Amino acid sequence: MLNKLAASELILNEDGSVYHLNLLPEDIADKIILVGDPDRVAKVSKYFDTVEIKKNKREFYTHTGTLRGERITVMSTGIGTENIDIVMNELDALVNIDLKNKEFKTEHTSLELFRMGTCGSVNPDVQVDNMLVTQNVVGLDGLMHFYQDYSFENDFSKSFMEKFPYEKIRPMLYFSDWAEEMGAYYKDAKYHGNTATFPGFYAPQGRQLRLKAVDDKFLETLNDLGVTNFEMETSAIYALSKLLGHKAITVNNVIANRRRGEFSADHHASEKNLIDWVLERIIK
Repeated sequence: MLNKLAASELILNEDGSVYHLNLLPEDIADKIILVGDPDRVAKVSKYFDTVEIKKNKREFYTHTGTLRGERITVMSTGIGTENIDIVMNELDALVNIDLKNKEFKTEHTSLELFRMGTCGSVNPDVQVDNMLVTQNVVGLDGLMHFYQDYSFENDFSKSFMEKFPYEKIRPMLYFSDWAEEMGAYYKDAKYHGNTATFPGFYAPQGRQLRLKAVDDKFLETLNDLGVTNFEMETSAIYALSKLLGHKAITVNNVIANRRRGEFSADHHASEKNLIDWVLERIIK
């Protein structure tokens, strides 16, 4: 790859900010909380001591400020790994590409990325309204097959692939895991587990309205293969972090147990508990 990027490869806005996120390098901290819902950004940043940056474009809202004396950013990603593809590449561009000259920097900056979200569980033993940290993740969305240099295998992935029974879905699968050293932030989480990242909310998550899902036992099968919970972003965050040299960890509040048919009695209170819990731990 040539060191200098063409205008069509790295698109910038008129003010020099990256195209989708609408951010300049000085707008972000090295520690970034990623949330899906744009409305959650203000719910997080209201706990900051100061807020110096508030920017948004489309579903991407960003607030940067300080918390207990440390600079920190919270950003919304919207839903799905296709949005994470945008977020991860543009965040990396902000710290590792000279935007003015469109050249790669010689010194690499590694970001700490904290996904803060909600999830459903496929394990009947997992109780709702508790924190679950993702150690291993399987992506069923196919995103990383578009990247030439991505490869990952561990005991979880090998076991999963050996037993996965859905041949039409198999070519889409890819795997990753957490930045283990970041696990110290959330060592007291009630659950640590293996996450499945889905490319949709309905059939991929076993829901059936007028259209039938691939299998009535799909979620149960995933649990039998070692999956604890599911959501829609972590596989891309973890895998792209590995390729780009960043560190990432996901903590989700379990708001539903699909095997037991349970949903959080007050998901707004559950969300507040998640925010309080995460902010208390990532900056001491």
